[in-house]
Amino acid sequence: MAAGALELLDDTVITPTLVDAVADCTLVLGCTARKRVVQLEELSPRQAAARALAASAHGEVAIVFGNERTGLENDELMSCHAAVHIPSVEDFPSLNLAQAVQLLAYELRLALLDQTPAVVEEPREPLASIEELEHFFGHLAQMLDDIDFHKGRSPMTIMKRLRRLFLRTGLEQREVRILRGIFDDAQRMSRLARKVTG
Repeated sequence: MAAGALELLDDTVITPTLVDAVADCTLVLGCTARKRVVQLEELSPRQAAARALAASAHGEVAIVFGNERTGLENDELMSCHAAVHIPSVEDFPSLNLAQAVQLLAYELRLALLDQTPAVVEEPREPLASIEELEHFFGHLAQMLDDIDFHKGRSPMTIMKRLRRLFLRTGLEQREVRILRGIFDDAQRMSRLARKVTG
């Protein structure tokens, strides 16, 4: 409990899901102490701080922590662009929540203090937010069903891999709109094909 930080608690927003909490973010980093089924790029706290600071120039950034007992759930990690792993000893891989938050906050502060004046970059198209990406993934899953893509393969496994692929790329809002337009056309052609063969 830091002196003078009560306004942070007073301004706390409680949401029902992680996706709701990070809906406007363009980069979400999830802290986890163990290897998961969800395969994500793994960053050290220092790497995470550098990436978060760089990404903050283009949109909202979130570093998320799970609860004290179990950490982040696999489905929560599915909404993260990368995982942050604190390299503690193998016998005791987990830190308590306050320690993990403090360590990441410290690395963020160091990254901010070490920041050199930024080179002026060409304006970049706005990145897609997590909310936009969740709609995108829902549309992608529906389109794959509509065109009968899976043919006996596990839709869940395919979607996990596709989520990982698209989260890695840093999709821009315009790119998401283009891809969703392609999905719409694929769905329309699928409906026409069913009418012809039906």
